[in-house]
Amino acid sequence: MLQTKFQKDKLNVEIYENAEQLGKAAAILVATVLNRTIAEKKYANLILATGASQFLFLKHLKKQNIAWKKITVFHLDEYKGLSETHPASFRKYLKDRILKQVQPKEVFYLNGDAPNIETEILQYEELLKNNPVDIACIGIGENGHIAFNDPPVADFNDPLWVKTVKLDDACRQQQYGEGWFPTFEDVPEEALSLTIPAIMASKSIVCTVPDERKSKAVRNTLLGKIDTSCPASILRTHSNAVLLLDQHAASKIHMKD
Repeated sequence: MLQTKFQKDKLNVEIYENAEQLGKAAAILVATVLNRTIAEKKYANLILATGASQFLFLKHLKKQNIAWKKITVFHLDEYKGLSETHPASFRKYLKDRILKQVQPKEVFYLNGDAPNIETEILQYEELLKNNPVDIACIGIGENGHIAFNDPPVADFNDPLWVKTVKLDDACRQQQYGEGWFPTFEDVPEEALSLTIPAIMASKSIVCTVPDERKSKAVRNTLLGKIDTSCPASILRTHSNAVLLLDQHAASKIHMKD
């Protein structure tokens, strides 16, 4: 059940009672945008995110009536050097959790273990620019990152659309804490990531953020300065973005603010 909604700068914010309701609402919203886009131009381009915050959203997205055979899918990031068979691989995550079941028209994977990383980056950037994204489904990290644009490397005016980034310790700790790796030391130090300009070029953005451990990042996103100390704050400048929260993620926001 939708508890409240408001707008911060250009960003629309919706708060739901729990993560299940949040995931369902986000899935319905994304399905609506995809179906409208397909009705208008016969196809749609979609970015999907990964991580624990997307579990319920993807569960409900699979249940929606969507013409997947008319959709091309991209994803946000991948660990550098990690095989797609590794349990923490984002390619494996997307295949296992949704793509094998829905069978989109086409999927372009960002291969973190490509033999030539620079070639992989340039090719993926070209694919993104040649297939303008209609809707990007993203989350926010505990350090405020979107994709793997952590505060030390985030650049709102990045000339690149895809690049290799060094992961900060807070980001790596989150990946370990969510159980993707057996030890902190096993978490890769680098990843391939879409940059902030690449994400912001999407016509629509749906950002799904459950869980109390994201509440500080959510507060900084909405109430802090729009700068790279909280990369997600840039969402407040997008003309068609929605941030969906459960009450735990929203717990550090007060309406008086």
